[in-house]
Amino acid sequence: MTLTRSIARIALATALLLLIPLVAMQFDTGVNWTGSDFVAAGIMLFGSGLMFVLIARLGDNATYRVAAGVAVAAGFLLVWANGAVGLVGSEHNPANLLYGTVLTVALIGAFVARFRPLGMSNAMFAAALTYVVVTAVALFVWKPIGAAAEPQVGLVNVLGANGAFAALWAVAGLLFRRASFIGTGSGRQLA
Repeated sequence: MTLTRSIARIALATALLLLIPLVAMQFDTGVNWTGSDFVAAGIMLFGSGLMFVLIARLGDNATYRVAAGVAVAAGFLLVWANGAVGLVGSEHNPANLLYGTVLTVALIGAFVARFRPLGMSNAMFAAALTYVVVTAVALFVWKPIGAAAEPQVGLVNVLGANGAFAALWAVAGLLFRRASFIGTGSGRQLA
């Protein structure tokens, strides 16, 4: 499939997904998206789809493409959840900004690895470790206070949810490691 056709499909999928809250707003007053919500969601959905297509094209087996999908999904969910409700305390907790470090580690690691599977594996494991460290700092060093804290959310729930997000990065790392044994992406580069 050509890149142009892939981009067109991503745009169509993004538009169809954005129809869900648009239609829901017509029938449920609890769904109240603004124009900026639609723009932000559209950018995130289209950007994630485009990133997946570009990275998946670099691999020559299904394991590499699945690993790319898990990694992009992990990044998408991190941004979505952090923007919607926050990962530690409420979305207003400034400690949630630390989670941008996870994306930075993953992206810089991917570029340094030149998107080769073994290097991508190391980048994803580094992102998982960064996620755990950021969560520990946000919970125990930079504790949420005042309006940024949510006392009704227990520590176990926060640790469980953040552990699941960190596990996504680790699963991507394992899949990229497996793809490296299969011999994917040996000669392909992004640019």
